[in-house]
Amino acid sequence: MKMAETSTSAIASPDETYHLSELLGIKTLWHDKKIGKLVDMVIVDHDKYAEVTHIVISRPFGNPMLVVPWASVTSINNTQVIINSNDIHAFDGEPPETALLVADHIMDKKVLDINDSEIEVVYDLTLVKRRDKLYVTAVDSSRYGRMRRIGLRKTADSRASSHVGSNGDVIPWVYVQPLPPNITSFKGDVKLKILKENLSDVKAVDLADILEDLDQEHRVMVFNQLDTAHASDTLEEIEPNVQRELVSSLAKDKVALLIKQMTPGQAADLLAALPHSDMLTFLNELDVDMALKVRSILEKQEEHVTNYATSLFVTVPPDITAEQAQSEYHLIAKHKDVVMYLYVVDDSGHLQGVIDIKELLAAADTSLLKDLMIENVISLRPSSTLKEASDLFNRYDFRAIPVTDDDHRIVGVVTYRDVMKLTHHFIE
Repeated sequence: MKMAETSTSAIASPDETYHLSELLGIKTLWHDKKIGKLVDMVIVDHDKYAEVTHIVISRPFGNPMLVVPWASVTSINNTQVIINSNDIHAFDGEPPETALLVADHIMDKKVLDINDSEIEVVYDLTLVKRRDKLYVTAVDSSRYGRMRRIGLRKTADSRASSHVGSNGDVIPWVYVQPLPPNITSFKGDVKLKILKENLSDVKAVDLADILEDLDQEHRVMVFNQLDTAHASDTLEEIEPNVQRELVSSLAKDKVALLIKQMTPGQAADLLAALPHSDMLTFLNELDVDMALKVRSILEKQEEHVTNYATSLFVTVPPDITAEQAQSEYHLIAKHKDVVMYLYVVDDSGHLQGVIDIKELLAAADTSLLKDLMIENVISLRPSSTLKEASDLFNRYDFRAIPVTDDDHRIVGVVTYRDVMKLTHHFIE
């Protein structure tokens, strides 16, 4: 049969989590009448997440199987699934051969790392219902997954809840390689993008890159799969604008727990990116000593860069040659604080561009400075804060950044040394 296109359903209650083992076999209702049981789900693999597009229903008494679009599912829980359709027979048939089936194609498959080393077996899968859609967010090869697989759900849930953070064998879908197109019930494995020994130790900075590439909906789902320590480290590595979006979608108690895992400097960096009211809320959740350190850093970050800018920097006109600049460099750089960059200015002090001293030394003698300089100069304003300067240093790896006024005249330069020594690494 041809599977119908999915669209947004009317399901409420987002962010509900399920285990596939608990959904398999639940009864299916149509117009309050039981018509069969759920036996599988069809997914589309989007690399970093997988979306459920159809559910597969087995029917008794020789009736044909149903492949129901997720858009026609109005309710699902661990006991039943309810379908809304005028004509249930429109879904008669079996999934196409090209369809990816969660239970048939993934459950009980071997899990291999990138060296093809066998890790375990997929005993279960984690699914999250969010904003009317259902996603596969993790494969479960843990002992708790194995317990659920053999019907010991209550025992598994009880033991799992008493071992918080011990879910290293629950593998987020972002770590799963795209499933092979020829995967079937009998061939194909679930292969990971990482090594076995790195399952619970993927660098936070790498995971942050993955999360930044996702939309907000899937970012939250993946983030919620991480244990507290890993989530805290990852959150600190995420870009500030993404941090704000992510934190706004998390429960307040979860955010508070993540912040408590951070160093004072990391906590200050995160809180500085949040709305003021949220910042105060989370500060009040910290112990007194931690809160004092964080407040000290936040106050320091709000100082203006002009208090730390130097006026002793090298300026050169745009129309002299590289040879002239090189021959005069020892004179114009004498007693200057910033000597690694030459700032190209006009007669009125307007910043035209910047030249790294290494580029000057490598240039042809007859080259004019205006042809060597980088014109689009990243700069700060006199009202910029130390936090803003710190963010630019972290982003661009500069050794110094000019400060320009409203007319783009250079009024000072702040150095990496003078700004970054004031961060949490120094204060703590």
